[in-house]
Amino acid sequence: MEIGISTFVETSPDPQTGEVMSHAQRLREVVEEIVLADQVGLDVYAVGEHHREDYAASNPALVLAAAATRTKRIRLSSAVTVLSSDDPVRVFQAFATVDGLSEGRAEIMAGRGSFIESFPLFGYDLNDYHELFEEKLELLLRLRESEKVTWPGSKHRPAIHNLGVYPRPVQSPLPVWIASGGTPESVVRAGQLGLPLALAIIGGQPAQFAPLVKLYKRAAERAGHDPASLSVASHSHGFLADTNEEAVERFFPSTQAVMNQIGRERGWPPYTREAYDAARSREGALYVGNPETVASKIVDLHRNVGVTRFLIHMPLGTMPHEQVLRAIELLGTEVAPRVREMLAKDNS
Repeated sequence: MEIGISTFVETSPDPQTGEVMSHAQRLREVVEEIVLADQVGLDVYAVGEHHREDYAASNPALVLAAAATRTKRIRLSSAVTVLSSDDPVRVFQAFATVDGLSEGRAEIMAGRGSFIESFPLFGYDLNDYHELFEEKLELLLRLRESEKVTWPGSKHRPAIHNLGVYPRPVQSPLPVWIASGGTPESVVRAGQLGLPLALAIIGGQPAQFAPLVKLYKRAAERAGHDPASLSVASHSHGFLADTNEEAVERFFPSTQAVMNQIGRERGWPPYTREAYDAARSREGALYVGNPETVASKIVDLHRNVGVTRFLIHMPLGTMPHEQVLRAIELLGTEVAPRVREMLAKDNS
């Protein structure tokens, strides 16, 4: 069971003061967080791509590269790379560069993205939303296969005729995950391709995702892949503190602010304390509490859904940097050992 962190590098208004930190400050902070995550023994740190005022990481590979030479063991991933509005060659080159700087620790988590700002920004039509991803994923996977690439071209990408793509990554192949919000089509695609799957489990009850994991494994087996060799990750919101009460009270203001902002854009009802408390229950999708509480919920997720990598998204919105650093420390030094100990007993 791998345990790590994902972040969107938010710069939303502070829910207490209304102040907005600069993109530059938040970028420097997140590099410090990645370095600490490596020091406390976490397995992976993943940075998401967004193109909005309230997010600072429009280029995850650059953020990961800044952390690559300051870390030793932690894997460095996007979460996600919005492949539909990018050039697969440039994506591959960027993450091959991170792979070289980190001596073989880079990963790409490819997805369509939950926001659409990048499509008009880079001149793509939202009517081509699904087609863009399928074509560009095919090319990205082709780039992993050999140094010289031939690509027949498509509606959205010119042909490549026996050209080299450099630098080459240390890992062969460079890991590519498929990120999914939970649609059957996306999990089946990941299974058919034999690629690891990352599920955004940010609402409802995590146990409801178990049928999707089974569908993914069946699709992989039918395509000739060994289901036992495929990893499944969860991306879930959460926060840690020394006590349950501290974690719950610290995480609610920024969570409410972010959910209400997105809710206004998407027509959701206001995010209430009642909804928050229900989501942080044993059956809910929020992983908020002290190390014992969070560890037990992660173990439940593994047992009930089959997740083999857990990414806790924190902070959600803007929170004090020192509180985030303490949460990272607790995740690495207390939660991860507890989870591994409990799962070792399951397998003994």
